[in-house]
Amino acid sequence: MNSLNAYRGLFIWLIIGVMMILLFNLLGTPQKSDQEIIFSEFMTKLEAGQVEDVMIKGDVITGQMKDGKKFKTFAADFPDLVTTLRTQNVRITVKPEDQNPWYWNLFFSWGPILFLVAIWIFFMRQMQTGGNKALSFGKAKARLVSEKSVKITFADVAGIDEAKAEVQEIIDFLKDPQKFQKLGGKIPKGVLLIGAPGTGKTLLARAIAGEASVPFFSISGSDFVEMFVGVGASRVRDLFDQAKKSAPCIIFIDEIDAVGRHRGAGLGGGHDEREQTLNQLLVEMDGFEANQGVIIIAATNRPDVLAPALLRPGRFDRQVIVPQPDVKGRLDILKVHTRNIPVDEQVKLDEIARGTPGFSGADLENLVNEAALLAARKTKTKVEKTDFEAAKDKVLMGVERKSMIISDTEKKNTAYHEAGHALVAKLTPGTDPLHKVSIIPRGRALGITQQLPIDDRYTYPSGYLMNALAVLMGGRAAEEIALNHLTTGAGNDLERASDLARKMVTEWGMSEKLGPITYGKKEEQIFLGREIAQHKDYSEKTAIDIDEEVKRIVIESYNAAKNLLLANKDILDTLAKTLLEKETMDGSEIDILIQEVESQRTVPV
Repeated sequence: MNSLNAYRGLFIWLIIGVMMILLFNLLGTPQKSDQEIIFSEFMTKLEAGQVEDVMIKGDVITGQMKDGKKFKTFAADFPDLVTTLRTQNVRITVKPEDQNPWYWNLFFSWGPILFLVAIWIFFMRQMQTGGNKALSFGKAKARLVSEKSVKITFADVAGIDEAKAEVQEIIDFLKDPQKFQKLGGKIPKGVLLIGAPGTGKTLLARAIAGEASVPFFSISGSDFVEMFVGVGASRVRDLFDQAKKSAPCIIFIDEIDAVGRHRGAGLGGGHDEREQTLNQLLVEMDGFEANQGVIIIAATNRPDVLAPALLRPGRFDRQVIVPQPDVKGRLDILKVHTRNIPVDEQVKLDEIARGTPGFSGADLENLVNEAALLAARKTKTKVEKTDFEAAKDKVLMGVERKSMIISDTEKKNTAYHEAGHALVAKLTPGTDPLHKVSIIPRGRALGITQQLPIDDRYTYPSGYLMNALAVLMGGRAAEEIALNHLTTGAGNDLERASDLARKMVTEWGMSEKLGPITYGKKEEQIFLGREIAQHKDYSEKTAIDIDEEVKRIVIESYNAAKNLLLANKDILDTLAKTLLEKETMDGSEIDILIQEVESQRTVPV
């Protein structure tokens, strides 16, 4: 029916266009007043002296009689015509014949008119039709995901079993509502997926679309917000109108923090576009009109900035945490991403999972992809263990910059700096195992020392943090001991150490002098969405005490690293020289080197 109406409207506008063209030609073309006569009559009047002037243009002769009447005739092949005209003293004008073909003249006369009519019809069609056409910016931009187009299922989602179980209940309800309703249970109206970037929130939503045999509307939070006030609220209404017509269905709103932030802090007070959109969303989710069968799933990595009214029961009843995967989760994710990749038999995915703590699902996918690309670059038929190791180094430490020209002095500085980090990490009990040390420039660093924890850590004791501070200060201490000068290479280490020590004092209560109290309230800007200031809620004396405690912790860590390196200066020198030769050493090679140097100490002279 819509198609028939569209063609009918187009036909009407075509008729109007043709009528406009005809009217233009009737009114705009001057009426021709020349009297057309036959050539013999023209010759008779010419010989009678009744012709005053003529204009010859090819085989067309036009002119004027002495009585004022204009005429037109067509000349025959008459060689004496000009002679006869001169005999009768007739003024003669000659013009060349038109060279352009007829269709050329037709194009220039009718072309602009047809072009204007076509533009008019196009804009009228745009304004009359809906969807993404003109004047329809109040329509929701939600994409209806069909069951056939979605190929992702729960089998493609790994490492977040608890989150899968939570949303599986919603899918079961949509497929079999009686199973839950017979006991009086009500399915949650909204589910909020909370997790760090890359943990698989959007992937989980796409899997829900693949598992549920109901309509699935997908939209981003930023799609609601426009520069015109009221457009976002209109789109929310239109989205829920579409969903009600397709109920039961699921609405997925990605990055809902773009529209769901706290109210009352906007630049326009309570009348700005974002807040009106949020108000409409709150009403649609739990207002006077019940949205039976419409379930909303949203995803965000900033739940702290969401409006409390959005998080209350009746709107987002259930908050599902999508955490960083643990060792088992990382192994399952690696299995999913290596299903279609030929992997060598020597590759142990469990070892890769243990060696990638803190990696999210997106990081592991990137790791597998980088390994496959490295293997393809070397024309291998399978992805080998060395490819995974190189890919992990690339992801963690950056791309090697072997072409970077570094002087011998700077290489020596870098070697001692990284040797100081590595040696403190090796000789300090309770630190994370040393994985690799390299003086090859990677990313923005001239060298790097990499530690990988054995297990995932969720809390950090104060002793572990003090050891980490000592490792950070080991590079600066090694420069001072071996080279007797300081460089700017320790700038990042000092910054990280200062930040860590300040958090120990002000946030984690790890200072005996200041006690188990937090200092400084964080201030956040709603629109910036991050901490840009820290409110000073303590006295000037306390501020001095905090600075002194931070300085004390950092200096103690520096002295501990320096004393450890002074006691093992022979190992430091040997390690630095070996790094200058090999450029890269792993943890096992450093263990062997330390054992060799320590065994030489016991040999009598």
